[in-house]
Amino acid sequence: MNVSPVLDRQPLVTVTSDGLYCPQGNFHIDPWRPVARALITHAHGDHARWGSQRYLGASPSMGLLRKRLGAEATISTLGYGERLNLGEVTVSFHPAGHVLGSAQIRIEHRGEVWVVSGDYKRDPDPTCLPFEPVRCDTFITEATFALPIYRWDDTRLVAQEVLRWWDGNREAGKASVLFCYALGKAQRLLAELARITDREVLVHGATHALVESYREAGVRMLPTRPVAELEKGTSYAGALVLAPPSAAGSTWMRRFGEHETGFASGWMRVRGNRRRRGYDRGFVLSDHADWPGLLRTAKETGASRILVTHGSSDTLARYLRENLGIDAAPLSTPFEGETED
Repeated sequence: MNVSPVLDRQPLVTVTSDGLYCPQGNFHIDPWRPVARALITHAHGDHARWGSQRYLGASPSMGLLRKRLGAEATISTLGYGERLNLGEVTVSFHPAGHVLGSAQIRIEHRGEVWVVSGDYKRDPDPTCLPFEPVRCDTFITEATFALPIYRWDDTRLVAQEVLRWWDGNREAGKASVLFCYALGKAQRLLAELARITDREVLVHGATHALVESYREAGVRMLPTRPVAELEKGTSYAGALVLAPPSAAGSTWMRRFGEHETGFASGWMRVRGNRRRRGYDRGFVLSDHADWPGLLRTAKETGASRILVTHGSSDTLARYLRENLGIDAAPLSTPFEGETED
């Protein structure tokens, strides 16, 4: 892509006190404060925040955005690839492969193209459409796992590992409490496990409503039941329970009797993290791009300039400059990437 004529133009995206802002289109992307018009990459809480006057997201994200933003929020959607003129620019949403309805946002203005990735991954996921590389002049990328140590195994192998752990605890008469993020990770685990078993899984209340949103979107997963529906005194021996990390150490855990705990996260690639956080088992599973995925994406966009947000942004920017010859720099934002909740 020949981008030299556009390098000296006014940026299509800048950082303001309210969030990422496109002055030519007069809108914000995933703003961290209420604004007049917010374009949303996906429904995680650090990207979809309550209080803006109008929201625009990808069509498959509508159910999740409604749950996140409330019944009173004014939300519109676009199908993937559908174009909309806003001010002087044309915008479109393209699959990011992160969670259901996640999207990259493409912005075009007088022949110049910027893409804001939001969060994304390159690995297959039965719960959402795969990442779509979008050619652009400037690419704004996340860097949650932008260190060479972070490389993901085949998710099908991870699901088999979880099933073996569950089977072992069933034989020992223990419950298996697996902590995972309520939006995205829990549903992906339920979908991957549905390939190899048909057992019912118990879920925390924070996870249940989001699982139902995925079912409404047609995603096939294992049958689930909220823990809250079980009577007091129920034995949980042999059960698999999915819960958000915030439930660890809470009084909610007392009901399970003898049990083992696990945590599914990309952070489990570093073995010491499991021990420090007090989990019995760690399963390496992330909804973000690993190091090879980040580098692959940088090349496939064809971008001559890459701005790097949340995560190991300095490391990735330096590598892109020194090894790929790309004009790359960190871009400071409060996005959180793969956090504890």
